[in-house]
This record gives sequence, C-alpha cells and structure tokens, in this order.
Amino acid sequence: MPDNTFDGRTMVMSGGSRGIGLAIATAFAVRGGNVVLLAKTDQPHPRLPGTIHTAVTEITSGGGNAVGVVGDVRDEADVERAVATAVREFGGVDVCVNNASVLDLSPTDVLPMHKFDLMQQVNVRGTFTLTRACLPYLRKSPTAQILTLSPPLNMSPQWLGPRPAYTLAKYGMTLLAMGFAAEFADIPVASTCLWPETTIATAAVRNLLGGDEAAAHSRDPEIMADAAAIVLADPGEYAGRCVLDADVLAAAGTTDLSRYGGQPPIAYDIFVDPR
Repeated sequence: MPDNTFDGRTMVMSGGSRGIGLAIATAFAVRGGNVVLLAKTDQPHPRLPGTIHTAVTEITSGGGNAVGVVGDVRDEADVERAVATAVREFGGVDVCVNNASVLDLSPTDVLPMHKFDLMQQVNVRGTFTLTRACLPYLRKSPTAQILTLSPPLNMSPQWLGPRPAYTLAKYGMTLLAMGFAAEFADIPVASTCLWPETTIATAAVRNLLGGDEAAAHSRDPEIMADAAAIVLADPGEYAGRCVLDADVLAAAGTTDLSRYGGQPPIAYDIFVDPR
C-alpha cells in the first residue's frame, strides 16, 4: 500500500495510548493521515505501558502527524474538545475510530455494578458520543468512515452465557455501528466493525486473559493495523459489514499470517468460533 494512501485525511480515535488502537493510529499516520487521540492516560500506569504523550511521540517520530487530547470518552465536553482539535489542527474529520473499551469478564453474580456501568458507559455511550460529535464533519468529507472495534454478533450460548455484561457492552458497540451504517448510508458515511480473529498480544491479554502464556499464543497488534488500513482505504467495500482481521487480509491476498506471530495453538478471540 503506498505511503500516501490517507494523505490529507484526519482520524479521531478514542483511546489509542497503546495496543491495537496505537497500532491502527500509527498505520494511518505513516500512510499520510492526521491523527487526533482522545485518551485518559496522562501519567504512566503501573500495569499498562505508555501514555497519550508517548503514543503521540511514537507516531510523530515515525513521520506522522498526531495530536493528543487528554480526556474521557464518557465526558461529552472532552469528546467535543477532541473533535474541535481535529478541526482546528487539520481542517475536519474524515474517520471516526471507536477504539476505547473496558473489559471485565466476570460472571453476573460477582460483577460489581460500578464495573457494569463502566463497560456500558465507555463501550456503548463512548461509541455513540464520539460518533455523534464527529458527524457534522463526516457529513462534509468525501471519504467519511466510522470504524468500530467490536465483534460480529454471535448469538451462540457459548458467548452469551459466560459473560453477559461484557457481551452486552461489545455487542452494543456493534449494533450502534451497524445502525450508523443504515442511518447514514445516503450521506454517505461508511460504518464498519473490525475484530481480531485471534487474541492480540496486548497488555489487556497479559493482565486479564492469562499473562505471558496467553500473549505467546496471540498475534501482534500490527495485524489489526494492516486490516484497518485496508478497510479504511476502501470504504464502499466494507460499509455495513462486521469483519475479522484475517478475512480482510485474505481478501487482499495475504493468507500467510505467520509474520504476525502467535505460537500454535493459536488462541481464538472472544466471540469467534474456531474455524
């Protein structure tokens, strides 16, 4: 893919201090795009690498354009400030990426209500709030896109049963994204969901899903970045769809995914049936 694929286009992303979000933001920026990150991590976290400041430095040191806004996607004023920053610094918004998400896999009887509320507020409300704030500028863009990092709707009891609260929060993101695809089809604004086929070697996997052993059987975040770049380069092809990273890459001609790591047996991600 040429380095100027996203030349002149501007992305606003929730989260992005680390992991998949940062990988996607970097991939967009190195291909010529501008990035505005809205994230809470102003100071280093004891269990999580990176801050919004180190993320911006990483992107700009690689030749990309990026601005960080310290804020909370649950706070409408913070969200509007991030969008206003994109408009002031880069002239508008072409891509809205709903990346921020809270993960808690606790079963119903032990999940604290504040954690339930947090997942709904960040995952669902955050997706709605950021998209809504970006919409006036997406309407003006000839390449308007919404990319939401949420899974295809899998109604199997295997996924519905063990963790209903988290499932509700992630499926809520997907329902919003598919709703946006239908609601804004005539503008047009393309809305797509992207999800990893496998677990991804991030801090969340290490801290919540099994430590270094789980990470060893996971792919690198770059697989999601490469898949996102393909989706964002072809809005019409992916509008209104929920897709997996491996399927996007396969459709683009990449079937050997070994360069993305992951020792056998590869670990399928939540909501993805083994294939």
